Amino acid sequence: MQRLHFSESSRVAFSLLAAAGIALTACSSGGGSGNTTSATPTAPPASQSPTPAASGEPATGSGAVAAIKKNWATFFNAKTPTSQRIALLQDGNMVAARLKTESQGNLAAAASAKVTHVTLTGTSQASVTYSILVAGQAVLPNQQGVAIYEDGVWKVGLASFCALLKLENAGKSSGLPAACPGS
Repeated sequence: MQRLHFSESSRVAFSLLAAAGIALTACSSGGGSGNTTSATPTAPPASQSPTPAASGEPATGSGAVAAIKKNWATFFNAKTPTSQRIALLQDGNMVAARLKTESQGNLAAAASAKVTHVTLTGTSQASVTYSILVAGQAVLPNQQGVAIYEDGVWKVGLASFCALLKLENAGKSSGLPAACPGS
């Protein structure tokens, strides 16, 4: 898996946000080749199926990049039902309880993600550069994450989600879900 790196200022910003009750619900987005930017995330309709698996998203090309951006924006959108967030996270069922807890933070509704760059690194993985925003302001800019193509869907990589949890936990792996690497 790809290792994620956070600057000291990012750790401080995230720790301050966590202390204020903000629980970020996930990590990065993206996938594709070349520089890309994302539009402001929008919430899916409440009647939308909680699992995107039927979409049969493309594994390569611009379609893959668009799917990654869309899925990451959906994952980080506070209006997205937790069941859909679980479906958009690699091995989401393994960390479902923690994802539910994280999404209930008092200020979680103000958190979102913006993907700025996606590079497909194969037919089942992509490198993603993203920023975590709170109330529209970047609090964790230019983070590196991964997207994983699993069951026909581009998902937020578990490594990316766990990296955010670790950052929220003052850089410590103790107390992270067992599915997180190094926990």
